[in-house]
Amino acid sequence: MSNKLVEEIKKEILGNKYELSLAFVNKEKIKKVNSEYRKKDEPTDVLSLSLSKNSGEILICKEIAKLKSKSFKMEPKKYLNFLVIHAILHLKGLKHGDKMERAEKKLISKFNL
Repeated sequence: MSNKLVEEIKKEILGNKYELSLAFVNKEKIKKVNSEYRKKDEPTDVLSLSLSKNSGEILICKEIAKLKSKSFKMEPKKYLNFLVIHAILHLKGLKHGDKMERAEKKLISKFNL
């Protein structure tokens, strides 16, 4: 996913003024952050960290994402696109459930992902 596309999706969901950073990190780093912020001592594929009302950060571990993509029956690239949308929706305040799934499907379709 290009920086331009991430920016377009971010604007669609969070607006122009929201500052978002996206970082790809290794398994050890995402495990450490997951343990610190979520008290889960395991690596994960993606974390959304709200830094303030108008800023946030997304951390993605490609290694874990590649493994998880298989369980979702998605190509790794498509799964990474999904993770970006999923993470941004979390920064918007959505929680897992039907509303989030509908929003994900709508955005995947809108951005032709």
